[in-house]
Amino acid sequence: MRFSVVSALAVPALVSAHGLQHHARQAPTSSAVPAPASSSVVAAPVASAPAASGAATSAVVGSGAVSSSGLPASVLSGSLTFTPASINPTAVPLSDIIPGTLTTQSTVSLLTTPTAGATPSAFPSAPPLPDISTLAPANYPTLDKTPPTDSPEVQQWIQDVANTGIQIPDIQPTVLGGCPANPVAAADSNNTRCWWTCGGCTAPGDVTTCPDKLTWGLTYDDGPAPYTPNLLQYLDANDLKATIFTVGSRAISYPNTLRDEYISGHQIAVHTWSHPYMTTLTNDEIIAELGWSKKIIKDVLGVTPNFWRPPYGDVDNRVRAIATAMGLQTSMWTRISPTATFDTGDYNVAGGLVSPYQVLNNWESIMGNASTISTGFIVLEHDLFAQSVDLATGYILPQALVHNPPFNIMPIVSCLNKPMADAYIETNDNTTNPPIASGGATAATFSSGAQSTGSSASKSNGAVAASFINPDLLTSAVGLLAGLSAIVL
Repeated sequence: MRFSVVSALAVPALVSAHGLQHHARQAPTSSAVPAPASSSVVAAPVASAPAASGAATSAVVGSGAVSSSGLPASVLSGSLTFTPASINPTAVPLSDIIPGTLTTQSTVSLLTTPTAGATPSAFPSAPPLPDISTLAPANYPTLDKTPPTDSPEVQQWIQDVANTGIQIPDIQPTVLGGCPANPVAAADSNNTRCWWTCGGCTAPGDVTTCPDKLTWGLTYDDGPAPYTPNLLQYLDANDLKATIFTVGSRAISYPNTLRDEYISGHQIAVHTWSHPYMTTLTNDEIIAELGWSKKIIKDVLGVTPNFWRPPYGDVDNRVRAIATAMGLQTSMWTRISPTATFDTGDYNVAGGLVSPYQVLNNWESIMGNASTISTGFIVLEHDLFAQSVDLATGYILPQALVHNPPFNIMPIVSCLNKPMADAYIETNDNTTNPPIASGGATAATFSSGAQSTGSSASKSNGAVAASFINPDLLTSAVGLLAGLSAIVL
């Protein structure tokens, strides 16, 4: 296969921003990865690892050297710490998955070309797809920038949030730079602020695991993008469904890809409009980011998501409260210790920070850790870059499909034992999550409190319209109040 590459510097802010955040990497599991065996899910045939991968016993080498490209030698070469049990026979060789570049290679056609009026087979009672022939980018905010807060739409959403009766904690925004640039906030990261970025604090309503052991809540962030169809083709061929956290700026850029994801049975969720660090924004800016992302998804699909994921996992109790007031369940990924976060690091390949070998070594550790915990798990992956899609379809998913004992792979809403219809406001029948009118006695105050820094399972969100609050989310709010009482009283 022939490739060409371009500099990663000449890309939108969404792409280059990924190099700013470093998540905790996987600590190797203390026990060996279980021997592979056939899964009940159709898997890609087993093939030999490409020669470049070297099936070695040492970690990535040459960490101190710098290449002529300016990247550390460790991200341009390396080796695997394990022998892959299964590789897609059409996988791009690891030596051709080049860090620090935007790779240009062939893409595939969309699985479907949904037209106005179509509905997903997963829940035929869904509203018909809207007509997007008149969808005009000029009617939406500038791509990859936090939207202004003085538009009529945002002003209405601000009022809707106020109408819910949820009190937003008085927590000051952070500044860019993470924990070192915010020492006061970092010191409070597991107390009243509950800042996931510094310490991994999670609130009762955060989705971080699947309840059932060996169940994998499959997720991809940041699309839709040019190589998303390549991922969708592989998922379809292996009868796999995922939760796809959608950036509003990408949704308006690739509306037909978003419709293909939805019609094919994947769960669509919110990933903000421009992919910022959410704790750095004002309350109104957070509302604008979430509101416009919800709106473009509704305008393209006819349904409004009930789930969201904060970019970089950057969330605290202030951001959680606003998301709750906007009917969004905060969905993270699994973390079992400060050094064992279920993050493959795949987005850092395009940024030139890690090698594809390290991503696969991370994945090998994730599989080992997933076999030792008592719950299921959620992994952070991306479909924005060719490299991350190549690693997913060529190596990560083939490995997962032959894992023994088998993984049960599904979207987050399904792994929470909820029907797919519960993923959207318009399709949730409210039999398990009846809405509660805002402003009444049940509208709890979303306050602050220290919560778990490990993994936790939580309920999915049900239907939440502009003037309604879901009791699952209210339960989370009450939990936060109890947590605060335990600390300060």
